[in-house]
Amino acid sequence: MNKQRPVKVGLIGLGKMGQNHLRVLSMLKTVELGFIYDINKDVMNESAGRYGVKPSENLETDLKNVEAVFIVTPTTTHYDMIRKAGQWVKKIFVEKPLTDSVETTEDICRFAAEKAITISVGFIERFNPAIIELKKILQHNNNRVVNIDFVRTNKLSNRITDVDVIVDLMIHDIDLAIYLSGDVKEVSVHGVAAENLVVFAHAVLTHANGSFSSITASRITEKRIRQINVTCDNMYIDCNLLRKELLVNRQTVNQSYRGVFLSSIEETISVSSQEALLSEDSCFIDSILSEASGGEAAHALDSFNAIKVAQRVQSIIKEKHAHSN
Repeated sequence: MNKQRPVKVGLIGLGKMGQNHLRVLSMLKTVELGFIYDINKDVMNESAGRYGVKPSENLETDLKNVEAVFIVTPTTTHYDMIRKAGQWVKKIFVEKPLTDSVETTEDICRFAAEKAITISVGFIERFNPAIIELKKILQHNNNRVVNIDFVRTNKLSNRITDVDVIVDLMIHDIDLAIYLSGDVKEVSVHGVAAENLVVFAHAVLTHANGSFSSITASRITEKRIRQINVTCDNMYIDCNLLRKELLVNRQTVNQSYRGVFLSSIEETISVSSQEALLSEDSCFIDSILSEASGGEAAHALDSFNAIKVAQRVQSIIKEKHAHSN
């Protein structure tokens, strides 16, 4: 197969993330944009004119003429849109989460297997340069991870109205926790719900390997935070996803120097400035050209594992909230 050929791609959904994908896909020499589609015709036509791309007038017809499709619509529409696109397209990228429930995610996994469809899910933090370096450090040093703390906060976004803080924010870190530490055995949860949507959640995951992940997600915090702290047997790592900064503190043998005892060394790890979305979209396209698995990309089963934990967190918080009212 000629790896230099462009992959003909369709893009469905032109909200904020859809526009970001459109910008990135238009930059890739390995992509030919076959069409873009949005229910807002004004937005679709304006974007089509700006990027010189065909606006879709008949989605079914256009889906038949592309090799891959990006679905960047609201979460509640993912299930129907995947099943629609999957009738003709075998390579599908869906923004996270795959769907909004365990049941529909499981059904999509079955559907994909039956139709021989490959689905990549947009857990973009896997492509954050700081996460890539963090995983390398953990693998290279082969140290036992005792605990990983994840904190992710945002002010309530007007563009996110169909899902709560767990499916909007926390699910990123649930995926990372499983990605870094493996299967989850137990879950304990505290949280706050408002108008039947969870707005603050704290979960402690116990992994099958014996390590822990402590995950906090909030829509009511007046500060944007993306922070990971890792405690290992003989190493502590600060990982700031916004600044793409890694600080590693390693234990050393106590030594006396001019009367001062030194017991640790701090290292600053340089990371790439590569845009995570560019890496993610390139990985999806490259997997089509090379017929490979997609490297670090999350797939349908990964999304199923993450949504199982997310829905468990949701149900515990909502049950506690109902009993307190």
